[in-house]
Amino acid sequence: MSVNCRNCNADRKITAPRKALAALRRDAGIPPTRKISILGSTGSIGKNTLDVIRRSNGNYRVRSLAANTSWQDLRSQIEEFRPGKVALADEAAARNLRRELGNGVPEVISGTDALAELAADEEVDTVVIGVVGAAGLLPTIEAIRTGKKIALANKETFVMAGRLIEDAVAVHDAVIIPIDSEHNALFQLLASASLDDVVQVTLTASGGSLYNMPLDGLHSVTPAEALAHPNWKMGRKITIDSATMMNKAFEVIEAHWLFGLKPEQIEVLVHRQSIVHGIVEMKDGSMMAHMGMPDMRLPISHALTYPARNASGIPRLDLTRVGSLTFEKPDPHRFPGIALGFEAIRRGGTTGVILNAANECAVDAFLGGVIPFTAIVDTAVEVLSRHAHNSQPTLDEILEADVWAREETTRCLKKY
Repeated sequence: MSVNCRNCNADRKITAPRKALAALRRDAGIPPTRKISILGSTGSIGKNTLDVIRRSNGNYRVRSLAANTSWQDLRSQIEEFRPGKVALADEAAARNLRRELGNGVPEVISGTDALAELAADEEVDTVVIGVVGAAGLLPTIEAIRTGKKIALANKETFVMAGRLIEDAVAVHDAVIIPIDSEHNALFQLLASASLDDVVQVTLTASGGSLYNMPLDGLHSVTPAEALAHPNWKMGRKITIDSATMMNKAFEVIEAHWLFGLKPEQIEVLVHRQSIVHGIVEMKDGSMMAHMGMPDMRLPISHALTYPARNASGIPRLDLTRVGSLTFEKPDPHRFPGIALGFEAIRRGGTTGVILNAANECAVDAFLGGVIPFTAIVDTAVEVLSRHAHNSQPTLDEILEADVWAREETTRCLKKY
């Protein structure tokens, strides 16, 4: 598929967030039963989404589920939720599942186009994009093109192709609601505000698993140490991104595209308690904060039920037990990756594609014991320096840049 963005006005006012909020306010009459597709159903986002659905008193029918290789977990989900179709990216895993299920329902599809097929299904009105990395881009585009409500946890979609996504949302009758905790918090705060009155938004960060480790010890960090997140239960890749804070670089880019914010309107603060998920400062000097327990079921429930609210199943926040809330500016020496997010906004074009692909490959290499922890961000910087920038790429050119970046990262990693 190909989307051409060469005639886009790069300076135009972003209207997609306003359109999304207006459409959702207008469409307060949510269908009695939503037909939902969950892409990444065996990961952290998918499992939390299914838990929200369990508590929804039949408001959702799971039409389809998709995973990468975890066919046994998918088999258990099929037994409980009875989807009509499932997908596995891995062909061997799909063969195992078909053999286990026999010839009955559900239909099992596989391959590189399987996720996009589920996202475009006419029987589905809500798609949860819970897959990690570049794999989320094409199914998100298909869900937009077919006018779905999209609950988006895949920040890499905006990192790679923010301009294309915003243009597509503006053309098609689709709505994106973020389910990253930080962006969902901002979505809720901005729903009752004029974007023209916003001075600054703050994305909070836990600081990850290595926040208190001396800087000279980061080089020898093990994957097990980096994966020991203090507050959140997440997948391996996003947990490493939290430790490097590359996830904040990506979230800065996502906030830019979701809400039409300039780089100077976005701030990142370390908030170790993970209770405040987002802050909005208005031009009259007032500040609004969104607080809640660090549990992904909260933003997922909000995204699925908006503009209504249902019980999410999470514990109530007791501020007397929390005791105190602290905020610090991130140390640029400890977290050099954050600056790459702001650079990607300013440079635009294929910068985000290269950053995402290099980071994905470097994280895999660290988890595999190939490179030290500190080489993750260093590798991304090196690959960015070798890239021939394209300021207005088409979708095909974005995908080509992604392939180039992965090949170039592989070459860079050979020195370790």
